[in-house]
Amino acid sequence: MPLTVALPDPEATERLAARLAPRARAGDAILLEGPLGAGKSAFARAFLRALAGDPALEVPSPSFTLVQSYELPGGLEAHHFDLYRLDGPTDLTELGWEEARRGLVLVEWPDRLGPLAPEGALHLRLAHADREEARIATLDGWPGRLHGLAG
Repeated sequence: MPLTVALPDPEATERLAARLAPRARAGDAILLEGPLGAGKSAFARAFLRALAGDPALEVPSPSFTLVQSYELPGGLEAHHFDLYRLDGPTDLTELGWEEARRGLVLVEWPDRLGPLAPEGALHLRLAHADREEARIATLDGWPGRLHGLAG
């Protein structure tokens, strides 16, 4: 059953990311959906900083590099993909998709994954709300791990 969370400002998006980060495991995928400017990169940045335990961690957008990788505490590897400029899944091999799946992957524009979209992924859709900075997040997936997340 999808969970909907109101995010009245960017700080609320950061708090959601910080509450979600401890629930992530190696092999997980978070598929970040939503229009341009909905906050996908902002969510990913806050999520990775929370996982690293470092609010100053440099987390550049992978818009041009297509993937940024991180070695995090506890030996967890995380890979942030931005597939906006891809036409489909054929280029994922060159980006190290299979190797990245051993760690945690965050994927912006996951529709480009096609048949490579991981089963059991957390789908997080961000949508613009009634105010300029407000968003609505809808989360679907990770059965049993989202309990208490909205509070």
